[in-house]
Amino acid sequence: MKTVVLSFLLLCVPISLGLKYLVGAPSVWIFIAAVMAVAVLAEWIRRATEQLAERVGPAIGGLLTVSFGSIAELVLALFVLASGETAVVQAQITGSIIGTSLFGLGLAIVIGGATRERQSFNPRRAGLLSTLLILVVIAMLLPAVFNYTGQIAGHGRELRVTDEELSLSVSAVLLSLYMANLIYTLITHRDVFSAETSPGKADWSLMRSLAVIIAATVAIAFEAELVSGSLSETAAKLQLSPLFLGVIVLGLVGTVADLFAAAWFAHKDKMGLVLSICVGSAIQVALVVAPLLVIISWFMGHPLSLVFSNPLYLFAIAGTALIVNAIARDGETTWFEGLLLLGVYVLFGLSFFFTGPA
Repeated sequence: MKTVVLSFLLLCVPISLGLKYLVGAPSVWIFIAAVMAVAVLAEWIRRATEQLAERVGPAIGGLLTVSFGSIAELVLALFVLASGETAVVQAQITGSIIGTSLFGLGLAIVIGGATRERQSFNPRRAGLLSTLLILVVIAMLLPAVFNYTGQIAGHGRELRVTDEELSLSVSAVLLSLYMANLIYTLITHRDVFSAETSPGKADWSLMRSLAVIIAATVAIAFEAELVSGSLSETAAKLQLSPLFLGVIVLGLVGTVADLFAAAWFAHKDKMGLVLSICVGSAIQVALVVAPLLVIISWFMGHPLSLVFSNPLYLFAIAGTALIVNAIARDGETTWFEGLLLLGVYVLFGLSFFFTGPA
């Protein structure tokens, strides 16, 4: 049944292309159709990657999940970046981090806790994820503090590198730390975290899995171009800030597959997997997607800096890390904790809604 629904939703791809190139529809409709198409294609990539991982084992499967899990977010951000909207890309990065950690995790906890008094998970895995989240906060704060230091009278001449050069250095460190994390969880301490994996049997052939991943990635590239091209006009028509669309819409669309998967596993009382999906996705955005965007942006001629243009972004990321760390510390959750996460996400959403372009 789920496959039938997903197959039907693939109609969003030709519909969005038809609205753009055949009908010449208003930008708002093109934007909505393209965003829905990206979300559906991201789910197909997730399913194909899951099938591929079942065939090659947990270690290589974990690497494949990392490689393909954020394709939709990365491609979407690259096209927005190519249009010169670096501030919107920063908003998308922020939205992805708080979207999966607050909205995705909160919704999953509410769904799982609706029929249970409490749900438990591996506190050691939760501790590692919380530590990585704190690292994300420090890494995101450093370039901003550096920029602030350079603006203080009399101190600007003491800085030896630019914001962009510092961002490249930070990105290299973050990618190195994430690779070390993969070695830790998938190789040297695989026995500790083996319970977090979800064993199963692959239903798709190897060629089918690869074909779906390649085809969906190509389709996402076309849809991402439609999204980036209609973003500004859509924001103007809806009287919304492009940054709000970046945080709320673009921030969630690339991770919607993770949100559905987390909700399903929470319903099945597999909170260890839920935490790994939601918080792990946020960490992957900060430690993999953002650094890759910084590095690739240099070759694109639109250098992306990790000095976020809006201080509210940093507060949202820091607040997310603190509240997730507090909830995950005891190794169990209740539905009310999920409601708290959703409440904080709504508050951040309201803040971005009432905040104009930086």
